[in-house]
Amino acid sequence: MRVIISGGGTGGHVFPALAIAEALKKKVPGVKIMFVGARGKLEMEKVPKAGYPIEGLWISGLDRKLTKRNLLFPLKLVNSLWRSRKIIKRFKPDVAIGVGGYASGPLLHQAASMGIPTLIQEQNSYAGITNKLLAKKVTKVCVAYEGMEKFFPAEKIVLTGNPVRKEIYQEPKDKNEARKSLELDPGNKTILLFGGSLGARTLNDAIESQADLLLDNSDINLIWQVGKLYYDEFSKSRLSKVSRVKILPFIEDMATAYAAADLVVCRAGALTISELQMVGKPSILVPSPNVAEDHQTKNAMALVEKKAAILVKDTAARKLLVPTFLELVKEEDELNVLTQNIEKMQQKDAAIKIAEEILKLTD
Repeated sequence: MRVIISGGGTGGHVFPALAIAEALKKKVPGVKIMFVGARGKLEMEKVPKAGYPIEGLWISGLDRKLTKRNLLFPLKLVNSLWRSRKIIKRFKPDVAIGVGGYASGPLLHQAASMGIPTLIQEQNSYAGITNKLLAKKVTKVCVAYEGMEKFFPAEKIVLTGNPVRKEIYQEPKDKNEARKSLELDPGNKTILLFGGSLGARTLNDAIESQADLLLDNSDINLIWQVGKLYYDEFSKSRLSKVSRVKILPFIEDMATAYAAADLVVCRAGALTISELQMVGKPSILVPSPNVAEDHQTKNAMALVEKKAAILVKDTAARKLLVPTFLELVKEEDELNVLTQNIEKMQQKDAAIKIAEEILKLTD
């Protein structure tokens, strides 16, 4: 069996793609998997590191304003369609999978037009433009939220959930041991704050602007992933000199970070929310305003409406975020309610379910 998986751009696309690949390998020993991504994006680093071959397309998204990059878009699209066709002819896949992101559009479009069975996986509660455009052409659509009929033909939809890296939840870690391994006081309440692999300016500024308040709360640990883009700047923070604050550019071992935390503060990307569901962690979500169709707010509201998370708007975060999480982390009853409700939203074995749908396309 030969499979192409395309898409990426962010961890929210790349990590589910890798989870699907691993599930396929378990189901079909000897399966041949080829990835197709966008040049210069995260997948070009993470996929080879995971042991899979990848081809890069010269493709990017459209800016909302008129820019030089937008003027190049038609040329990039034509080039990517041509290269996708060449890759497909050379690799001869039995099925093509799209996980969202720039590269999945040209590849899935060409695969479908060549009569190859196709499947897309939509992580968000509000479908991305690439997947919406592909919906009529593809064979099957795997989704993580109910009510996606407003974006995709109902007869193509399968509710599977979002694949989550198995190492995050398969081996539960002891909270105190996790804190000790991070060189934090195991007796302190612990906040885990992160804004994705690159970081989030709003979250970082909120922490820095309220540093005095954090310094006053000596019984609170903070695991603060500032992101690679911001590490040089925020590693000089006054908080960096405090032993109960861990400032990191990136967290490789998210399982330990989640295990150490009483409360998570983060953006509302689809993959992050799926991880929170699987590890059963109460959270404060600060949806990014810099995403298409404001889909992170819609992701967050799917939890807030079920009393499974708290929402703080990006515009209010600088003033409200730190006081909100310092108060919430000490409210055991409220944390327990959030934990119970988010655990009810777990969708286990999503990668396996998606792999099974892929195999149905090749029967």
